[in-house]
Amino acid sequence: MEKRLLLISNSTNYGERYLDWPRPYISDFLNKTGIKKVLFIPYAGVALSEDGVEASYEIYEERVNEVFMELGFEVYSIHREKDPVQSLRDALAIAVGGGNTFHLIYMLHKLRLMKHISELVGKGIPYMGWSAGANIACPTMMTTNDMPIVEPDSFNCLNLVPFQINPHYLDANPEGHGGETREQRLEEFMVINNNVNVVGLREGTLLRVKGDSMELLGERPMRWFKNGKSPKEYQPGDDINFLLK
Repeated sequence: MEKRLLLISNSTNYGERYLDWPRPYISDFLNKTGIKKVLFIPYAGVALSEDGVEASYEIYEERVNEVFMELGFEVYSIHREKDPVQSLRDALAIAVGGGNTFHLIYMLHKLRLMKHISELVGKGIPYMGWSAGANIACPTMMTTNDMPIVEPDSFNCLNLVPFQINPHYLDANPEGHGGETREQRLEEFMVINNNVNVVGLREGTLLRVKGDSMELLGERPMRWFKNGKSPKEYQPGDDINFLLK
């Protein structure tokens, strides 16, 4: 079976509704499968409610389902399932929301879900994720932008693609900020992990994978990094299949 992925840099552009800009891509992705019901993984959403993570998960599920219902689909959250592993095995498609990557990975390792998601997607179960949900499709979470609010058992992720993604990639620091740029942070990663391709995925863009083919969609270029190479810009429509090899 062909692997089918939709890896979205960000859920919401400034001033837009939640999940507004990627709606046509989500709709097209799911319509091509004929699937109407999607298992949602909300574990990155930890600060949507002051009443704790369980309440946050419920708010997150409702927020995502509202969008998906408008598109003609339905989501149901894994946090409500008595047997999360079995719910994965029964799922027809998987969606992983953004938020804190450390907490998302912590929960996936804690519940022993990581290997099951990877195996199922390898067998053709459609997978989509935005922000943290895109980051965990990589071999590791080590190119996340998030604060380590909890310590996961491992930084290892789903390894659905053989390269790293840096979601929400920014080209410059805010005015008046003297810290490292995002590019400098990624250069630090590549010094230690010197044979890894890294994609700076700007907001308003996504990667769509089908089997051995991948395309950049959206209205902005992505930035490719590799240790010892000059960074390079790739536009939507450019051939980026080398990243899957």
